[in-house]
Amino acid sequence: MGMATPMYLTVEDLRAIPPDRNRYELVHGELLVTPAPGMWHEVLINRLLSRLIRYTEEQAIGIAFSKSEIEYGRHTHFEPDIMVVATADVRHLDWARVGRPLLIVEVISPSSTHFDRFSKRVEYLRQGVEPYWGVDGENHLVEVWTAGHEGPVFAQDRLQWHPEGAAAPFHLDLAWLFRAP
Repeated sequence: MGMATPMYLTVEDLRAIPPDRNRYELVHGELLVTPAPGMWHEVLINRLLSRLIRYTEEQAIGIAFSKSEIEYGRHTHFEPDIMVVATADVRHLDWARVGRPLLIVEVISPSSTHFDRFSKRVEYLRQGVEPYWGVDGENHLVEVWTAGHEGPVFAQDRLQWHPEGAAAPFHLDLAWLFRAP
């Protein structure tokens, strides 16, 4: 299960933690620790990532990554499950120079539910990232969060996203995403 520690840390402190199988992130100095993801979590990331990579390349709007990081100052550091970055930001080849991502996706796991649905979501939206998708593999739905809305839109059948600059929207059949391995 994920846990939060009562310590107040910086990104420099975070980078000094010896590597292990856990994921370490910071929200305003609070350390978020989650264990290595389960297999279903990774299946969902791989399926969604494969479609997003194809879409972003076809639309020439950016690149989708599954292993990435984003920081907001010295006290907030995230490693989103999937992040779509604009082409202009990718050209820098430096995570620290990424502007506002086009999309952030977190696959919600039992160990990360609170962090993904609350701590991280609130900060992403505060930083102007939208949409933010919370992929709930247990309930076979996607929570779509955007700024200015008090709650998410729940996608249960089909997911659509039409980022600025794309000629056509991204469509995803959720029955395909959540099908059994």
